[in-house]
Amino acid sequence: MKRISIPRVEALDSLSEPESIIEVLDDRGTLGAIECANWPDESQSRPKASFAIAHSGHKLYIDFRVRCNYLLAEHSHDQDPVSQDSCVEVFMQPEKDGEYWNFEFNCIGFLNASHRLVRPNPTRLNESELAQVLRFPSCGNRPFKEIEGVFTWNILVVIPLSLMNFDNPAPGTVIRGNFYKCASGASVPHYLSWNPITTEKPDFHRPEFFGELVFE
Repeated sequence: MKRISIPRVEALDSLSEPESIIEVLDDRGTLGAIECANWPDESQSRPKASFAIAHSGHKLYIDFRVRCNYLLAEHSHDQDPVSQDSCVEVFMQPEKDGEYWNFEFNCIGFLNASHRLVRPNPTRLNESELAQVLRFPSCGNRPFKEIEGVFTWNILVVIPLSLMNFDNPAPGTVIRGNFYKCASGASVPHYLSWNPITTEKPDFHRPEFFGELVFE
């Protein structure tokens, strides 16, 4: 099981420009790699994916960075199946054996988000809750069909911890979670994770394979 520390940087909440936030994340955040190819038969494409992460006490800041050879963004509404597109994701479980929360972002910033105890029974975030999750995609917001080449892109996301009833965690608080990179609908799909997953087929909805996230 992997373990990552998430620094507390309260100054992040005073920043509004994505470039300034990313600069602080680069300087004071923690860097992680999304590089576990758990299903080699399925993971035909191997993009480079990483993230920089920190929290302010009230918000979680994550800048996902990707380098890839295929780029796809056909879904252009929140709660669309964005995991079919070029997508990055964070799943978190604030309480042991409690609900886990999935936040899935395609490369143009559209979000699929829910919370649940088990995969078949999600409670989807409503429009007001979705609007609280800020997204700053470098690819813009317009959908497009798959293109091939060499692409480097990022998406900065800001998630209020209050959405998960986890506001202002005490220093040293440990929760469980995982980070993902996928594109299930691409011509050459891939399914990568931060913490390893040992299921037979691609499945990100497996809290038993979450790693530990330590909030400083």
